[in-house]
Amino acid sequence: MRPIIQVRHLKKYFGDIKAVDDLSFEVREGELFAFLGINGAGKSTTINILCGVLDKDDGEVIVDGDAEVGGAAAKSKIGVVFQDSVLDRELSVADNLRFRAGLYGLSGGEYAARLKELSPLLSLDGLLKRPLGKLSGGQRRRIDIARALLHRPKILILDEPTTGLDPQTRKAVWNCVDRLRRETGLTVFLTTHYMEEAAEADYVVILDGGRLAAEGTPVELKNAYTSDFIRVYGETPALSALVEREHLCVSRRRDHLLIEVPSVAEAKRLLLTCPDAFPDFEVEKGKMDDVFLKVTGKALEGGGYA
Repeated sequence: MRPIIQVRHLKKYFGDIKAVDDLSFEVREGELFAFLGINGAGKSTTINILCGVLDKDDGEVIVDGDAEVGGAAAKSKIGVVFQDSVLDRELSVADNLRFRAGLYGLSGGEYAARLKELSPLLSLDGLLKRPLGKLSGGQRRRIDIARALLHRPKILILDEPTTGLDPQTRKAVWNCVDRLRRETGLTVFLTTHYMEEAAEADYVVILDGGRLAAEGTPVELKNAYTSDFIRVYGETPALSALVEREHLCVSRRRDHLLIEVPSVAEAKRLLLTCPDAFPDFEVEKGKMDDVFLKVTGKALEGGGYA
């Protein structure tokens, strides 16, 4: 997959505050890219530069081969879903989308054709005549996504799209996003405080203090920054002997033991060395929550990690 966003040595300072400080990364076409950091890490500043809202102080930003970030060509390739909706709650869904389409230069038959394309992808049928304010949180999110896709962008920026939504609604929103990616090849640039969402990304960049703190696939980051675990149900004499012999780090829980190991390979060695010690078990990799905390030394706020 070719790079669709290239950021090279990007800098943006506000007086003595280095909001973005020599940041470089790439986003590949069609992937789900997670852009993580605590509030103030530089995520919003970077996104505002990508969208042409802010001018950079230094560096290079290329969107789909166009070096003129902020120009009409680059802007036309990006759609943004903000954490707080920019639509009018008093208007119907259809009126909201029609007015927004007008801002993109879409009207009449061209707008109707685009709405017809988006309706099955985002399950808009039955919602168009209803006031936006009467919809559920998940339904409003689908309308926000439709608004961002009216002009056929190649990149969809989702800025904490599921914050405040219940688990069932979050799942419904992600089902829509996944369908869009499968059927249209859309590139999704995600910021989130829910690490289980970041764990589903193709690639992850973690910011800290405006700088790149870590990057890689979720598996690469877990392998580099976290331990793995064997969850054992039922303590046996063979397991007790193995723990003592191998000096294993064990945490006792209500109905199982959690054994920390440095890698899946080490878990495999222990299982093969003494299979009688593990009558019922699961091998688990570390979590993205642990990666984030290890990389930054900070906890995310506002999501599934406190």
